[in-house]
Amino acid sequence: MKILHDFVNSVYQWLIVSGVKVVIAFAILLIGLKVIKFLGSRIRKRMSQRELHSSLQPFFISLSITALYVLLLIVVLMTVGIPLTEFTAILSGATVAIGLALSGTFQNFAGGVLILLLKPFELDDSILAQGQEGKVTSIQIFYTVLLSVDNKTIIIPNGKLFNEVIVNYTRQGKRRLDFEVKLGYYVDVEQAKQIMIDAVNAIPGVIKTPAIRVGIIGLEVDCIRYTINIWVNPSDFLTVKIALQERIIKDLKAGGIRLLGT
Repeated sequence: MKILHDFVNSVYQWLIVSGVKVVIAFAILLIGLKVIKFLGSRIRKRMSQRELHSSLQPFFISLSITALYVLLLIVVLMTVGIPLTEFTAILSGATVAIGLALSGTFQNFAGGVLILLLKPFELDDSILAQGQEGKVTSIQIFYTVLLSVDNKTIIIPNGKLFNEVIVNYTRQGKRRLDFEVKLGYYVDVEQAKQIMIDAVNAIPGVIKTPAIRVGIIGLEVDCIRYTINIWVNPSDFLTVKIALQERIIKDLKAGGIRLLGT
């Protein structure tokens, strides 16, 4: 009976000392859960109204709600009177260990978030990065997927991608195509230029503004170097380049102008 009496007395003393704190903590927990539910719906609504990439919205919503739950848990524990020193130390140690183990993953994650927020490129843009060239087909949190012109799928980690130079061929809406033709000094300059200008005008896909430019870019010991500058849509770049070079070679030969080496 003495043991039972001591137990009841201990419970009674605990209720006197901590019972009020437990009731208050329970009330805080219930109210906090309702507040988090309300804030979660508000956050989702605001995210849907903002121009934020769809891949980022679930992450930021989950991060915000998780942070609110952690904050609520800390408040409840402090209200009950549970010391948080050891809990904080364990949490800090676990965070450091996880951070070291997943440093590369976190770097890719951070790069993905920055790419989706700052938008150095978007879907269907043609880019050159990490020595790889292709059209962007997917932007994920951890990696970006390119499709090369020869139909290869290229997967680039976002950490490396964001920290290196990115060349975006699509951003400006058009791209300049440059190449050179070498002809001998015996060639009539005006005739050669006119043949090349006519060849450019005959190729579909060449943008007329800015104006095309054909002229002499250099004089060498055995030849004259002509440059051709035209503007095309990024998607037509390779097609126009191939067609134009073939057309210039044929038209020069048809005009009686012999190319060097032939």
